[in-house]
Amino acid sequence: MAPAAIAVTFVVTVGFVLAAGANPLDAYETFIVEPLTSRYTALEVLVAATPLLFTGAAVAIAFRAGYWNIGAEGQLLVGAIAAAWTGTVVDGWPRPLAIAAIVFLGALGGAVWALAPALMRVHLGIDEVVTTLLLNPVALLIVTGLLNGPWRNPETQFPESERISANAEFPQLIPDSRVHLGFVLALVIIAAAWFVLARTATGLRLRAAGLSPEAARFAGIGVGRTLLGAALASGAIAGLAGASEVSGISYQLTDGISSNFGYTGIVVATLAALSMPGVVLAALFLGDLVVGADSAGLELGVPSQLADIVKGALLLVVVALLLLRRYRVSLRRA
Repeated sequence: MAPAAIAVTFVVTVGFVLAAGANPLDAYETFIVEPLTSRYTALEVLVAATPLLFTGAAVAIAFRAGYWNIGAEGQLLVGAIAAAWTGTVVDGWPRPLAIAAIVFLGALGGAVWALAPALMRVHLGIDEVVTTLLLNPVALLIVTGLLNGPWRNPETQFPESERISANAEFPQLIPDSRVHLGFVLALVIIAAAWFVLARTATGLRLRAAGLSPEAARFAGIGVGRTLLGAALASGAIAGLAGASEVSGISYQLTDGISSNFGYTGIVVATLAALSMPGVVLAALFLGDLVVGADSAGLELGVPSQLADIVKGALLLVVVALLLLRRYRVSLRRA
């Protein structure tokens, strides 16, 4: 389905490319092909894909359980807050221990932010789409309040936190690049999630709860407990995306720590049809698109926001194709 969705998206967005004053073929070549033609831009694709690997996996796990987590953005921000605070208090710790603390508290922050909507869904039947979505701007307001208040950088007086300790920074994996430990951590989590979902009883219960909650209850599965576990796991992984951005890229908390990575994770998970290998491919594709958009802005003179239009159209096309799979088209004689 993914190749069909990409092809349809390109056809749908041709008008926007033309309106921006570019040749569609040149634009799509710059978006997709050119980032892979040099070492620097190819490695930047991995950097751009890293937060999407986390958020895509987080959303896919929740959706698989039938828990519609739209709050990965807020969970990411809270994970970033936790990581930024941790990074300032681990000065002098051994580096492995400091990084482990960043990872643990970043995941814990995301899970804590996901807890309230999950409890309201399980015990009160309140729709998690609304609650998780509404918590996203709340998390952003907390970030803004901290950066314009107690966490304002005392040296620059800019709305950004102090730089984290050097021993809390994720190591760079490839010389002369920004590819960091978060990329490998995301792949490890995705591999573990695939194993749990496909090869364990826990994964079977989670998938059963997502496919048919009533049938799962009839089979003796604790659907509420399963949903709660999936929601917390989803929040923790989204929180790791924030920790990864703080410790691997910015080394401090800023109000632009996330470029809507949580929302883009929904596109990644949907394009991947909620499969873990698909999440990897979809995240790399969208990372390629992001890097290509920056190149297109310089080379073709088109707005970099054109990539956001393509991503939005891609999500709508994927959802439409998923809906059409439920129906069978047939021709009938009059």
